[in-house]
Amino acid sequence: MIISTTPSLQDKKITEYCGIVVGEAVMGANVFKDLFASIRDIVGGRSGSYEAELTQARKLAFTELEHEARAMGANAVVGIDLDYQVIGDKGSMLMVSISGTAVRVE
Repeated sequence: MIISTTPSLQDKKITEYCGIVVGEAVMGANVFKDLFASIRDIVGGRSGSYEAELTQARKLAFTELEHEARAMGANAVVGIDLDYQVIGDKGSMLMVSISGTAVRVE
């Protein structure tokens, strides 16, 4: 499955537009991660626990996007848009949302 942020693919011809596909993943951030992230905010540095959560959420969202595209008969997704949001009470959840257009290419 080819996935691209561009509306077309170099050296590939889009033969069919199958429709819009979306992949979403929402991950909860637990209290201990929040506590350690707060400490990092005070002393500086990167929050490895949040980075790991974002990476996992992004991978899940891409997997969901690919699954939906394959179910439509597509072999590529073009024009993808990737969004990150903090949701829930006090920003306790991380959401990754990916959307794009499922297509068939030759």
